[in-house]
Amino acid sequence: MQLHDVWFVLIAVLWTGYFFLEGFDFGIGILTKLLARDRREKRVLINTIGPVWDGNEVWLLSAGGATFAAFPEWYATLFSGFYLPLLVILVCLIVRGVAFEYRAKRAEERWQRNWEHAIFWTSLIPAILWGVAFGNIVRGVKIDAHKEYVGTFFDLLNPYAILGGLVTLTLFTFHGAVFAALKTLGDIRERARKLATVVGLITAVLALGFLIWTQLDRGNGTSLVAMIVAVVALVAALGANQIGREGWAFAFSGITVAAAVAMLFLTLFPNVMPSSLNESWNLTVTNASSSPYTLKIMTWCAGIATPVVILYQGWTYWVFRKRIGTQHIADAH
Repeated sequence: MQLHDVWFVLIAVLWTGYFFLEGFDFGIGILTKLLARDRREKRVLINTIGPVWDGNEVWLLSAGGATFAAFPEWYATLFSGFYLPLLVILVCLIVRGVAFEYRAKRAEERWQRNWEHAIFWTSLIPAILWGVAFGNIVRGVKIDAHKEYVGTFFDLLNPYAILGGLVTLTLFTFHGAVFAALKTLGDIRERARKLATVVGLITAVLALGFLIWTQLDRGNGTSLVAMIVAVVALVAALGANQIGREGWAFAFSGITVAAAVAMLFLTLFPNVMPSSLNESWNLTVTNASSSPYTLKIMTWCAGIATPVVILYQGWTYWVFRKRIGTQHIADAH
């Protein structure tokens, strides 16, 4: 295995980590409208991710930075072709972070309600757009012989990509509902479990259609294995949630996310961005990568920094591992 193959795998791992962690973040933001009955319960949900949401976004920065350094041609084509949806995602992530920090700065109802609206929409929109983006990456887009995207924004809104967006929306919401059940106490915990069952069944239908479509269109033996793991894990998550084993349910929902993302990258390799115009114009791990020397330096840096990041983030989750409920909220602010 050459270094550009190694970095393709590492980037896949970074995206998997991001969707595993930020997935339930987005789900919690969406659930502030679907699950919480009042402002106090909204605060309970927000507090479940309060200590960790910003750390989860480090995985996105790492994935983007690694793509830029290891595969500059992929990065350039991706960000030029997907400029508008990626800009919308970026704006949403900025507003979402501000909303988490500023919501409780003033006691006025209108102030808090507006920031709560912002949390909901800036969680829902990226949850959809990430699925649309990765659906297009796997399906292939209009890339010419100069490695430039020559399609339009509306070319990205095809049935396969839209289905991918619906899958990530429902899967992240299910992942968030299971996390809410794991991290809360009392009535909100029971309602989170019931909602997780409903959303999980919807997710199962959509995800099965999307994964089968992917497998039939571009799949191989290894992607089939990943698909089976994703489906089995989702069924196991639904079963564990049904009997009140929230820890197992969250673990299995996380495996579902990881296996689904792995399947997409397995169907993609050795391409990083296929061309729908001509297969010879595909961006691959070979023609889109940096020089071997650059990849070698990056490998040494990643080998030193990555374990440190994982250790301190794991420590954060351990410190804030206990459940919370409305009884822990001093007031409704």
